[in-house]
Amino acid sequence: MATPDKAPKFASRDPSHPDFWSDRFEQDFMPWDMGGVPQALQQYLTRSRPVATLIPGCGSGYEVALLSEAGWDVTAIDFSGAAVNAARTVLGKWSERVLQADFFTYRPPRPLGLIYERAFLCALPPAKRADIVSRWAELLPAGATLAGFFFFDDNPKGPPFGIGRAELERLLHAGFELADEREVDDSIPVFAGKERWMEWRRRA
Repeated sequence: MATPDKAPKFASRDPSHPDFWSDRFEQDFMPWDMGGVPQALQQYLTRSRPVATLIPGCGSGYEVALLSEAGWDVTAIDFSGAAVNAARTVLGKWSERVLQADFFTYRPPRPLGLIYERAFLCALPPAKRADIVSRWAELLPAGATLAGFFFFDDNPKGPPFGIGRAELERLLHAGFELADEREVDDSIPVFAGKERWMEWRRRA
């Protein structure tokens, strides 16, 4: 894999467009890819019951196999065809659970119990944040959970685009309440010391 200090040349500079991400997958430049499943998700599964789950912006999709093997009804989506191909290669027998789709228009076939957030919010420009939160609220019924990793940083350059804690709480407050949060001990370098595992419950 190429390293951040030896990044290849890319045609697309707009992370809100699928070509931006396809360029990087096709050139094997994925510094955000930890190559496995984070500990916090593994721990979450031990204290949770299986529910219908959506993973937006799934990238290589390692979590799909873990959830599927544990009996969870999981669908992963990405708007980049190259990302979808990468995930399907990684996942083998679970590859059919990865779809090429746009998060803002995708319609789950059944009501969701969980949306798993893994570097989706921080992958898209800050101007998309309100739309992302609105879509989370639209897709999750009352009592369902938004759980995953949230990247707190004040560097305006990205991706990843960090967010302030106060801004995240302001965006989520109307539709969600914080049910739990935990430290993250196995972050990749770009996120180290700046991300939290958080579980947000959809308000009635």
